[in-house]
Amino acid sequence: TVTTEDLECLDSGEFLNDVIIDFYLKYLLVQKAPQASVDRSHVFSSFFYKQLTRRDNANEDSTSTPAQVRRHQRVRTWTRHVDIFDKDFLFVPVNQEAHWYLVVICFPGLEEPQYVKRDSRDSVQGDGAEGLGESEGEIHGENRSNSDEEKGKMCQYLQVEWQTKRGGHRDFSGDHMVGSHCTVPLQDNSSDCGLYLLQYAESFLQDPVVDFELPLRLERWFPRQQVRGKREEIRDIILHLYRFQQGSLGHESLEDRTDHGNVIQNDPSIQSQGVNLDSS
Repeated sequence: TVTTEDLECLDSGEFLNDVIIDFYLKYLLVQKAPQASVDRSHVFSSFFYKQLTRRDNANEDSTSTPAQVRRHQRVRTWTRHVDIFDKDFLFVPVNQEAHWYLVVICFPGLEEPQYVKRDSRDSVQGDGAEGLGESEGEIHGENRSNSDEEKGKMCQYLQVEWQTKRGGHRDFSGDHMVGSHCTVPLQDNSSDCGLYLLQYAESFLQDPVVDFELPLRLERWFPRQQVRGKREEIRDIILHLYRFQQGSLGHESLEDRTDHGNVIQNDPSIQSQGVNLDSS
């Protein structure tokens, strides 16, 4: 559900919030991305990593239960309807210290390298599991020690999830799961990190990476101009869906309502009902 308050973060210079991030990622899967890519992918909610890595609650047993198991227990129901190891790509949006970035885990289910011949050249399809991370760039700087810690927590999550779904032990440590900070198009201000996250996901779903020779150089992945128009693009999508749902649900026409700058104002119905986008 998207409300008018959520729409305000699409104004120029504002930071995207969790609702808009999750909305557009869902929109990509339901409406925009090629079905072949959708079938191969699983996109986690923006709350997944936050819940996985939050501090222990008082009722969590921190004495006899290992930390990685406690973390997994917090999110174990998030994948009850999917085996993520059947997917080729896992997308994990992360927000830390007011900065959005995207983690893409490639081929988590592969235990041995596979090579696929494409365009008269060999491409590495996977070596048991690979992690691609967005380089945070010059705006916020990059703390590699924190990054390594974050990667470690994701690897531990995969290890416990494997035990839960597949049984037995599998090593997802850095020795077996290569990580890379990709060279990608970077924001040129302090507020567009969420937009770039969404564009990374969209570009990857539209045309998944096939050559995993490191380091991955994707600096010409998409033009920055494509990101500059994304705030208005997302706003227009949300308002179009709102008008469509109002009509399909038999509500009164929006012709008598007031639009200011593409944001519907003084409209209590959109705040209580919002816009729903559900693949079911």
